Amino acid sequence: MTFQAKISGYADPALHAEGLYIGGAWHAGGGIPVADPSTGGRLAEVADASVADAIRAVDAADAAAAGWRATPARTRSEILRRWFELMTAHAEELAVLISLENGKALPDARGEVAYAAEFFRWYAEEATRIPGEFRRTPSGSHTILVDHEPIGIAVLITPWNFPAAMATRKIGPALAAGCTVVLKPASETPLTAYAMARLGAEAGVPAGVVNVLTTTKPGPVTNAMLSDPRVRKLSFTGSTGIGRTLLAEASKTVVSCSMELGGNAPFIVFDDADLEAALDGAMIAKMRNAGEACTAANRFYVQEGIHDAFVAGLTGRMAALRIGPGAAPQTQCGPMITRKAVEKIDRLVSDAVAAGARATTGGKPLSGDGFFYPPTVLVDVPVDAAIAREEIFGPVAPVYRFRTDDEAIRLANDTEYGLAAYVYSRDLKRALQAGKRLEAGMLGINRGLMSDPAAPFGGVKQSGLGREGGVTGILEFMEPKYYAVDY
Repeated sequence: MTFQAKISGYADPALHAEGLYIGGAWHAGGGIPVADPSTGGRLAEVADASVADAIRAVDAADAAAAGWRATPARTRSEILRRWFELMTAHAEELAVLISLENGKALPDARGEVAYAAEFFRWYAEEATRIPGEFRRTPSGSHTILVDHEPIGIAVLITPWNFPAAMATRKIGPALAAGCTVVLKPASETPLTAYAMARLGAEAGVPAGVVNVLTTTKPGPVTNAMLSDPRVRKLSFTGSTGIGRTLLAEASKTVVSCSMELGGNAPFIVFDDADLEAALDGAMIAKMRNAGEACTAANRFYVQEGIHDAFVAGLTGRMAALRIGPGAAPQTQCGPMITRKAVEKIDRLVSDAVAAGARATTGGKPLSGDGFFYPPTVLVDVPVDAAIAREEIFGPVAPVYRFRTDDEAIRLANDTEYGLAAYVYSRDLKRALQAGKRLEAGMLGINRGLMSDPAAPFGGVKQSGLGREGGVTGILEFMEPKYYAVDY
């Protein structure tokens, strides 16, 4: 599966391996190899931040904080708008870069860049629309004024699966609110984050407003920043386990936390659904980023009247996907992020098969270079199999048969997670009633894609705290201040 991507400009990994980005300057130092998941070979080496580097980043964010806080909202807006325009101008280069370090298929990478850029455009608009409040008290004793102020320095921790979008979804509202930030991207995909910093400087982001550091010591580095009293916000996207640890650490200094954690999304197909529409949605919900997404459909519950036809259609579509290097033009399903990820997927599939499940396509890791697992459909999966409990994060679709609406809702809710869920039915009333009963923060009704910068993204139960995106996203980086006024 060898392929040589066309590398130029912002697509060049070497351009983004100059070092840590602190206070508007690059600080050299190697230490973290960045692999190409399509081959297992090395793309570049980025700097490995120490605890002292992390405190220097907080120092830089602190030095820039007062000036950025006082910058007029219109000016902040125009900088974010220029950042959006630069991302759009360099979209193809950024997509190739993402495909190289993440492995996702180039069409998915292009979609991510467009989605990521939209957060800058959306929050360029929201920067000038920060709400306030003016009203009399019920007793008539005085007037209530409520303003919103920047919460302070924010530490942003992002995962590897959407290296551009997870960064812009946090940076956009933070800067629009008037906060300065320290971004710590995943060490598997750091190049995109450094590319974003370079574009931000070109857009006019003042030195110190955005700082980026990578590290092989995430625990000590993050804890040092959270222990610094100048840091007042943590925004984290990642696993529920790490999220719990970070919440405990943040509690020591009462740092405000936004947490977008794990998912285990059910995809419910009622027997009155449009079969082709449900299959279209299933392919998007399952195979976007080869299943390496927190919103990915993890469990397919299909009513008995349509079950066999759905399995046949899904099997045919999954088997037809072209597997290859992420940046290759013909690729529809790229590699997983690491060998360890492939091993986890294989464990879940093997466990399910041992318990009685059957693969109608796929089911075994691919040999050769790179970290590839084929698109897989499983049927006759026991509802208590590990694959029904754990987030798969790969191109595997376990399909379960159900009889009644109540049974589908009970099975769908039988998880500690509650991020996303999908429902397919021609009867909108039936679908919405199911949606009301599903324990999830986001619902896709006859849609396999729900993410949108203009909508609040987040979950319930063990899937997180707070929301990103939408009109509420900027308020995660602000504190309301109440004035009791007599005049």
